[in-house]
Amino acid sequence: MTEPAVHPTRWAPSPGCPPPHPAPRIPSLVLPPDSCDAHCHVLGPADVFPYAPDRTFTPLDAPKDQVRSLHAHLGLDRAVIVQSSCHGHDHSVLLDALSSGDGRLRGVALIGEATARGEVEELHRAGVRAFRLNFLPHLRTPPTRAEIDTVLERVDGLDWAVQLHVRGEEIAALEGLVRTLPGRTVIDHIGRVDLAEGRDGPALRSLRALLDSGQVWVKVSGVDRISRQGPPYADAVSLAASLVAYAPERVVWGTDYPHVNIASDAPDDGLLVDLVGSIAPDPAHLQRLMVDNPAELFDFPTAH
Repeated sequence: MTEPAVHPTRWAPSPGCPPPHPAPRIPSLVLPPDSCDAHCHVLGPADVFPYAPDRTFTPLDAPKDQVRSLHAHLGLDRAVIVQSSCHGHDHSVLLDALSSGDGRLRGVALIGEATARGEVEELHRAGVRAFRLNFLPHLRTPPTRAEIDTVLERVDGLDWAVQLHVRGEEIAALEGLVRTLPGRTVIDHIGRVDLAEGRDGPALRSLRALLDSGQVWVKVSGVDRISRQGPPYADAVSLAASLVAYAPERVVWGTDYPHVNIASDAPDDGLLVDLVGSIAPDPAHLQRLMVDNPAELFDFPTAH
């Protein structure tokens, strides 16, 4: 793969928004047909889809063609595009990306109290099948229960999943809230747990208890974010593998491309794909993780 094109932007990127890896390797792992990147972002280009004035960070552009080129390079046939907080509640960039997906793309929206039901229905027709709640303070003020209930009312009847972006210490505190949410709930990036707490820490105990409920899913993505060792992220990969073995029917995986708000250089996305072989070494679990589970969760066609 040639170096991803970084489109010019009128704004300088924030610290923590490095460019994507300049030359991700070709993965040695051959993924099953219809494998899905269940968490990636399309950002800009800013001269077409400006970033929100009240954003808390400014990324480098990662337009739809750049993301699609990466997926072709990695052997990923499907993707779920998550609306980034840097674009706020203006879903123009997401709608544009989904319109070019030929059925291979789904979306996750950022719905607010001011989002009209008509816009939600438009997003659904375009392929959105979930909305995201951000509890990370660097992205926004955490939503109140009243705000969450308003959003749930907006999406009523559409069978959307709720996607939670939380830090490890918040999982236990939010366990009661999660149990009251209707339908399916997805926890991003292994809950961004602190590996220093160990497997029996409060965050992972709550995460396993929520998985036991049968209504909660977890994305075993973001191993580069939670690892305390650096590449190849063995400590985080081991945790991800334990969760796949624990609940193989309720796990999905994503690249998290283009890796914004990180403390180091962007990871090699080809390496991240190869690590999936260690996260799901059982071929049946690999099929579930990369194909069957995202098809069920995000309403993709089940036949290749």
